[in-house]
Amino acid sequence: MSKTIAVLIADDFEDSEFTSPAQAFRQAGHKVVTIGLQRGDEVTGKQKEASLTLDKGIDDVTVAEFDALLLPGGHSPDTLRGDARFVDFTRDFVHSGKPVFAICHGPQLLISAGVVKGRQLTAVGNIAIDLKNAGVDFHDVAVLVDGQQIVTSRTPDDLPDFNRESLKLLSA
Repeated sequence: MSKTIAVLIADDFEDSEFTSPAQAFRQAGHKVVTIGLQRGDEVTGKQKEASLTLDKGIDDVTVAEFDALLLPGGHSPDTLRGDARFVDFTRDFVHSGKPVFAICHGPQLLISAGVVKGRQLTAVGNIAIDLKNAGVDFHDVAVLVDGQQIVTSRTPDDLPDFNRESLKLLSA
């Protein structure tokens, strides 16, 4: 059954942390919808290997429209967490019980949304202390699935594991 995956994304996202999961999701028959400040805006990855035109603006979407949420890393999550609309969307998504996939710096949005306390997560090493301070049981592993809802990974090197576990939750 095809699912629709929301992707919260801004400039300087980690290129492969968007392109690799998006490709895996599309190959499995799912739809990927990019969401940023405004529909039609162009955003570019920090490696300049990927750019895309946003499908939707944050004011044009609701959690109910989507089956899962992808939070790629890079500088994008830090930018987006400065805007309450993205933080609220992330919080509401986690509270909906739907799958959330966050890699590298992606969990920064989860921290700002206040939805990580008591969870088992991983992320890039330089935000491990932020996760621990937010009440996370942090593990330095390639991929971690918490509560059959949140999939986290550390870096682009972990993308094969991240994509595999994300696809498992989408097929559940």
